[in-house]
Amino acid sequence: MENKKKVAFYTLGCKLNFSETSTIARNFQDEGFDRVDFEEVADIYVINTCSVTENADKQFKQIVKKAMKLNDKAFVAAVGCYAQLKPEELAAVDGVDLVLGATEKFKITDYINDLSKNDMGEVHSCEIEEADFYVGSYSIGDRTRAFLKVQDGCDYKCTYCTIPLARGISRSDALENVLKNAKEISQQGIKEIVLTGVNIGDYGKGEFGNKKHEHTFLDLVKALDKVEGIERLRISSIEPNLLKNETIEFVAQSRTFVPHFHIPLQSGSNEILGKMKRRYQRELYAERILKIREVMPHACVGVDVIVGFPGETDEHFLETYNFLNQLDISYLHVFTYSERDNTEAAAMPDVVPMNVRNKRSKMLRGLSVKKRRAFYESQIGTNRTVLFEAENKEGCIHGFTENYVKVKTPWNPELVNTLHEINLTKIDEDGSVRMDFLNVEI
Repeated sequence: MENKKKVAFYTLGCKLNFSETSTIARNFQDEGFDRVDFEEVADIYVINTCSVTENADKQFKQIVKKAMKLNDKAFVAAVGCYAQLKPEELAAVDGVDLVLGATEKFKITDYINDLSKNDMGEVHSCEIEEADFYVGSYSIGDRTRAFLKVQDGCDYKCTYCTIPLARGISRSDALENVLKNAKEISQQGIKEIVLTGVNIGDYGKGEFGNKKHEHTFLDLVKALDKVEGIERLRISSIEPNLLKNETIEFVAQSRTFVPHFHIPLQSGSNEILGKMKRRYQRELYAERILKIREVMPHACVGVDVIVGFPGETDEHFLETYNFLNQLDISYLHVFTYSERDNTEAAAMPDVVPMNVRNKRSKMLRGLSVKKRRAFYESQIGTNRTVLFEAENKEGCIHGFTENYVKVKTPWNPELVNTLHEINLTKIDEDGSVRMDFLNVEI
């Protein structure tokens, strides 16, 4: 029997990329390849790239180097967002043999006929207008939760963002296909599904490969809530203008959706929001938070914010800081603005110096620590449900409550991927929360 070829994967970036890497990996396995860990010697290394963060480019080069160290004859393929935006740049990296853009990445096995190294990376990237078909995907196998992709692409034109250039127009999976994937996941004993996409609140658009659609995000949420065997559903990042009150009310009384929202704000200054071409103002954002608090006082609310956008003065930044400080939120994801080629913002005047961007970023990260601490403190003494994860960290097992409080207790392998009723007792010095079990497993 001939030896099976080995393939290894490395994912940079978001949850959506993780779900897509898993789908690509299953394609390889269907073609008879063996999947191995990225730290192992493989015949093919596939790197799923990201265009959102500054370091993604540098990281990419380091990962290629690592693969070449493990096997200098290995075939290296780059796929994903950065591969779509800057294919030539990636192809020029020493060791890279193949670069596939937005539409080609799901057909990667068609391109790998002979595994001989190329002198120069071969590029297949479409015009992004051609990225108009939908490939459903989900990731399982490496976690107690699965990321289920329901939507791809974006029709918004935020001035700092390359995602529409990297992923194309907004399009959605058919509702029956999402439900089929959710059932498949639940049959594998996975307890939590995180819904993911580029702009998931836009779900429904492009269900039929055009702008017509039957379903909305609320329809999707209601249908998923009925799927048997899923214990928890979590909505990943959703735009404030697309998170409707009906959805918030439904989540509050649903069977499986957890009280955790992640809502990008980007700036607390209406002037800067206008320059960013965001589709709401801060008043609408504040209304959404109030609505969540009204129906789910214990909900966890995370916020994305960008500092140092062109034209952001000290006054604008303080507006953002003060707005977030008085909002009843639970944590922040802070992004230091970085210029991206082919975006409107890259050509804007009044560039904020890097040292100022970094200082602002530090201030908001400090605020995030304070907010998370206050949120955790508000949860001490309450009863929650925890889902335990698979990693043994310094003799402890960690897990997350439905409202995203990170808890820990002494390591016990039998707890992995199980749900338990617990009481939150105190905050540990590492910031996670200690707990007592209330009863047996759910």
